[in-house]
Amino acid sequence: MKYSTDGLQYHIGLKEGDIGEYVILPGDPKRCKKIAEYFDDAKLVADRREFTTYTGFLNGVKVSVTSTGIGGPSAAIALEELVKVGGKYFIRVGTCGGMDTDVKSGDLVIATGAIRMEGTSKEYAPIEFPAVANYDIVTSLINAAKKLNLPYHVGIVECKDSFYGQHSPEIMPVSYELTNKWNAWLKLGTLASEMESAALFTVASYLRVKVGSIFLVVANQEREKLGLENPVVHDTDSAIKTAVEAIKSMI
Repeated sequence: MKYSTDGLQYHIGLKEGDIGEYVILPGDPKRCKKIAEYFDDAKLVADRREFTTYTGFLNGVKVSVTSTGIGGPSAAIALEELVKVGGKYFIRVGTCGGMDTDVKSGDLVIATGAIRMEGTSKEYAPIEFPAVANYDIVTSLINAAKKLNLPYHVGIVECKDSFYGQHSPEIMPVSYELTNKWNAWLKLGTLASEMESAALFTVASYLRVKVGSIFLVVANQEREKLGLENPVVHDTDSAIKTAVEAIKSMI
């Protein structure tokens, strides 16, 4: 079955030429306009379902931002269809919950890999296959964070499908599994928890494109448990600036 109409991809509503090779991937459609303000001559090119896209220029090169919604399934759809219309380099910009107690509210987390605790990646690769970020993009994000003098951490993140399974595991019928695995991730030094990177990294391996992720730490429930300072931070501007600076360096 052909999932396109008049050359438009079925879900994201884009065709070849609508986007640049470099694409920023936030979850929230409302965040796209904010990100596009960092581009030159940005224009809204598509708005379907949870997928909103703006295209503009950085250093004279066409770049885009497309929202993916929440979670692996919609993120995988976005990535599949963006690659079909010309996307090659992708940076997920989003939020996460800190896990390691050194990861504080307002810090940035740059993922080198993701724990495949979600379901989407299992329909692309056996569970033994790692979900790993692209080295070049990770390096560009690290250099950008250093240049902007922003606090950052680099390492493994955990990806889940249930937001409330993370925050209230004790009420779930499978609390025994959620709690035991969470404690294992903590012992292994996992930095943070989020919902999209495992799918994006795995799909990127299959499609042979490059993906990296950077997150703002909203808060850290492990710090909360220990009575440590743990304000809630929502402003993603530092993560956005870092991603934009990374793309400029890649260009």
